Amino acid sequence: MLTKRLIPCLDVSGGRVIKGVKFLSHKDAGDPVEMAAFYDSEGADELVFYDITASAEGRDIMLDVVAKTAEQLFIPLTVGGGLRSVDDMKKMLKAGADKVSINTAAVQNPNLIKDGAEAFGSQCIVLGMDVKRVSGDNSASWQIFTHTGRDGGVARGLDAIEWAEQAVALGAGEIVVNSIDADGTRDGYDVELVRRISESVNVPVVASGGAGTLEHMYQVVSEGMADAVLAASIFHFGTHTIGEAKRYLSDRGVSVRLT
Repeated sequence: MLTKRLIPCLDVSGGRVIKGVKFLSHKDAGDPVEMAAFYDSEGADELVFYDITASAEGRDIMLDVVAKTAEQLFIPLTVGGGLRSVDDMKKMLKAGADKVSINTAAVQNPNLIKDGAEAFGSQCIVLGMDVKRVSGDNSASWQIFTHTGRDGGVARGLDAIEWAEQAVALGAGEIVVNSIDADGTRDGYDVELVRRISESVNVPVVASGGAGTLEHMYQVVSEGMADAVLAASIFHFGTHTIGEAKRYLSDRGVSVRLT
């Protein structure tokens, strides 16, 4: 049985980790290098580093901060934000990232997924999806947003399930599904959304956005079929530790890497 992964997420802006609600109202959470070292020692399975305003501001990711963060880790590091080309991906991998996450640039140029997978292997290419529920008929539907580091993002008129399937066909090796509606609310993940995507693709799916309790994590790996859970506030502000989360899941029959 494959173990479920717990992944702290560092949303970085201006060289500091920040956390908001629905991508707005951000507050400072700490230094990314120090936090990376802490989570590595706490037994996190992986770490995600997002430069959350790089795409919205049309600039490159902070390479020096990424390199310093990678130096603190003995676990896999995924880096995203402002990556627009295969050359950008190469720079991140050389700086110490194990995987690169593309979001806005992939929507604008889907062949970037294919090009990255051909250059570095699908295992290195993570599709980040920022998703909102949309009103309509009786069935649930979700839409992709980009440039989410500023003013709530840009609606793309792109169905999230269809986009996930297309990205995997192009070579994405993992998908991070971030619910904008749930982000920072601590009200729980969008379990239905995660389950729909998990059922639609044959690559690992990481749930993101909404973790407020350990039960939320259990729900999204059991009912939502997530392969991993991404969380920020619940860990950054000391609500729970990585160890507590793993013991909670393990006690309920979920296979995790205990430390």
